[in-house]
Amino acid sequence: MLILNGHVAPAFASEVREQPLPTLSISVLQFGTAHWELDHIQHRRLDREHGYRLDLKLVANLPASRLAVTSGSVNGAVADLLWAQARYQAGTAYQFVPFSSQIGDIVVAERSDIHSVQDLADKRIGVAGGPDSKGWVLLQQVAAAQGLDITADASVQFAAPPLLSQALKRGQVDVIITYWHFSARLRGEGGWRSAFRMADLLTALALDPDLPVLGYVFADQWAKDNARLVERFANSLTQAKAELAAMPSHWERLRPLMGNPGDGVFVELRDGFVAGTPANLTADRLSDLRRLLVLAGASEESVMGEALFYRSQP
Repeated sequence: MLILNGHVAPAFASEVREQPLPTLSISVLQFGTAHWELDHIQHRRLDREHGYRLDLKLVANLPASRLAVTSGSVNGAVADLLWAQARYQAGTAYQFVPFSSQIGDIVVAERSDIHSVQDLADKRIGVAGGPDSKGWVLLQQVAAAQGLDITADASVQFAAPPLLSQALKRGQVDVIITYWHFSARLRGEGGWRSAFRMADLLTALALDPDLPVLGYVFADQWAKDNARLVERFANSLTQAKAELAAMPSHWERLRPLMGNPGDGVFVELRDGFVAGTPANLTADRLSDLRRLLVLAGASEESVMGEALFYRSQP
């Protein structure tokens, strides 16, 4: 405190109203995997620690989340790399902040004789996410390199992930290419396994197996105008991922957001999420990420520019 003319006066700092923190709004699926780390950030107040306030807008499905960010009703959302590329080609650029390197999984029954790409010939294959699914695109590329035209040599059907899980259980398909968390639930229940690793497909294509194929997307101009806020968010993500990897006790609080799974499924989901933590986006890894987009159908001239991929500051 200060003494002025014999009177006690408040310190100057206490007279100045604290400046409000900038707010970052994110659209997220209520029971999506990204909600786990975002909820952890809010619970641990990591947003405040890094100088911003995280405002989550929960939605029920992916189209709603994408609409929220494309309409500008939120600042950002989780999106697939191929979605960001498609928007870029359509004339709208988004900055991509890495979230996860989990591409998906190829799941079969424990007793299945499928152990390699070649074993998929003449099999009934279920694919989640449609013809443009990353896992399906990669599988076709690797199969072609091995002399297998998988679309002609196998029976392929596309469906939503929950329907494919049920089809696999009923024996209506021999193998499914699905999102990693649906695979984790199957494997956690027992009786199901990965036919081979999705990372093996990346390696077969001479790509780094740890590429961030999912990210938080922000309209490029907004991200440029709010670069410091995006950096604060990215730093809080790094801290949240580190805490979730180092302290399994944090996951018990998140269990309701995971659907209150049984112990086997819970462990698979927890470990799968942590395993998907992307490594730093080096120049080589960024080059591989852009090459992946070319393999997925983008032309060399239309690939997202390097400046659209957020790289952590040294």
